Amino acid sequence: MYDVNAIRAQFPILSREVNGKPLTYLDSGASAQKPQVVIDAITRAYSEEYSNVHRGLHFLSNLATDKYEGVRDIVKTFLNAPHEDDIIFTSGTTEGINLIAYSWAMPRLQAGDEILISVLEHHANIVPWHFLRERMGIVIKWIDCAMDGSLDAQAVIDAMGPKTKLVAITQMSNVTGTRVDVKTICAAARSRGIASLVDGSQGSVHGPVDVQDIGCDFYPITGHKLYGPSGSGAIYVHPDRQAEMQPFMGGGDMIDVVARDTVTYNKPPMKFEAGTPGIVQTIGMGVALDWLMNVGMDNIAEHEADIATYASAKLQSLNWLQVQGTAPDKGAIFSFTMAGAHAHDLSTVLDKRGVAVRAGSHCAMPLMEHLGVTATCRASFAMYNTKEDVDTLVSALELCHDLFA
Repeated sequence: MYDVNAIRAQFPILSREVNGKPLTYLDSGASAQKPQVVIDAITRAYSEEYSNVHRGLHFLSNLATDKYEGVRDIVKTFLNAPHEDDIIFTSGTTEGINLIAYSWAMPRLQAGDEILISVLEHHANIVPWHFLRERMGIVIKWIDCAMDGSLDAQAVIDAMGPKTKLVAITQMSNVTGTRVDVKTICAAARSRGIASLVDGSQGSVHGPVDVQDIGCDFYPITGHKLYGPSGSGAIYVHPDRQAEMQPFMGGGDMIDVVARDTVTYNKPPMKFEAGTPGIVQTIGMGVALDWLMNVGMDNIAEHEADIATYASAKLQSLNWLQVQGTAPDKGAIFSFTMAGAHAHDLSTVLDKRGVAVRAGSHCAMPLMEHLGVTATCRASFAMYNTKEDVDTLVSALELCHDLFA
């Protein structure tokens, strides 16, 4: 049995008040709260176990190294990657995608080559490709979603052409909660010799992930969305693609031998991890992923699906609220607008009721333009949210309607 109250009890911040009201936290799509086990692990790592990794032979350095490197196996298990060496540590998905842009795409692509992306993408999966467009003449090819937020996998496949070198697609939209059939897309890409990147920032949070089943070449995740610390993350890279990559950051750990006239590089994944890493952040991410797997990603997915169904019905019943994105099987992420009120005004009023939502373009300006809006409010539900949280949101929205009507 999934006991959401027992889950909530493990998150200290959920017991606090905001503006004299119990906190209703609906901004996990931006960053999730942290369970006590992660907070304790971070405190312990700094207060009792801290040292730099890989470079020392003393007790604390060995302990920190063992804990840090042990997270690689945890991420491997979490993503069902074939081997722990397929996992490269990053500061999050943004760094992971930039790593692929600089280390894999830049050395291999040339002017006129195409990178295929959808209008659902977060800026982190858009801007690095614009860098290549500006600097190398790479062509960005866009696929639009339907007005309900759904993305037709066949439309993505049909857009693949002889010049397409990479398909970079989100697994779940951070704005609409749309789930994308990335397995079908990746299979089609692989059959055509096209590399595939699946942005797992949202998809990895809301259900089990199997990168071998998806069949992608690159799959980045972000620790702070997975109930771990900010500044932590990882990316799965298929070994065939790792062999094609060049390091784009130089420094300690990523080298083998440095001489006056030559340099040789370490083996992957160390080849792509220059300098002192986010040691404690990575250790905290490992604890968070272990904790999530103990709860059960299938259990989390089932709970969130129930919340999504309930929230969808409640929000759709407000005929003065415009929900952006109603694709079938969407996740528990809801963006909405209200006539006569800017999203920032809505967010401010909701905050006065203790309801934390995000307002703005959500780092997805092309999607905002496609939907015909400049900004939305976004309520993103997580493993610790309840139907009572939905009711609190709806009650606060009714107050907003009374104020702005």
